[in-house]
Amino acid sequence: MSDETDLPKQSIASRTEPISVCVRAADPLSRAGVVAQLRPRPEVRLLSDQDSDARVLVLVADSVDDDLRVQLRHIQRTSPTRTVLVATEIDAQHLVSAAECGVGGIIRRADATPGHLVDVINSVALGDGHLPGDLLAQLLSEVGRVQREVLGPRGLHTTQISLRERDVLRLLAEGRDTAEVANALSFSERTIKSTLHAFMNRHQLPNRTAAVAYAMRQGHI
Repeated sequence: MSDETDLPKQSIASRTEPISVCVRAADPLSRAGVVAQLRPRPEVRLLSDQDSDARVLVLVADSVDDDLRVQLRHIQRTSPTRTVLVATEIDAQHLVSAAECGVGGIIRRADATPGHLVDVINSVALGDGHLPGDLLAQLLSEVGRVQREVLGPRGLHTTQISLRERDVLRLLAEGRDTAEVANALSFSERTIKSTLHAFMNRHQLPNRTAAVAYAMRQGHI
């Protein structure tokens, strides 16, 4: 994960230069549509679709299939660029799969208005993330059901997570940013970041979105 996430959020947000963005898609028409949405926005600076120096990659796809997962893992291994996925079809399982492949933000194509897309790009560039709220609710519900109906009756429970880590991840799963989590738990932002980084390093997770997805899959939250 980039060292940039260790910086105070306000210092990153206060930068005047636009966020460098690369847009890739399976077909040229889809790419042209997203580029047309982003080109007038002063918050971003568009690069070519092959530019490896982009701070954020916007990847447009129909769904999270095997080919896309291979592509996402390659990006995760070879580049510090953060990824926003714009998908036509996405469900809770796709959400977890994409997050585990390093995606920082996920948007349904139907919801990808210029303003919303720029907001998510900015959030991912700052080291935060974005997941569709309804899918997150479905995922949390399913994890809770598995814990109650499958793990609980067998006396199974999760380990390798502290109460502080669980609280931090639970609040992040609710869509709160670092400052809001710190305020809710009465800790400093530095403590929240250190707690989160310890969890990510221990489980070799690339970003916050992946950490939340992993915690939900394992029944931690």
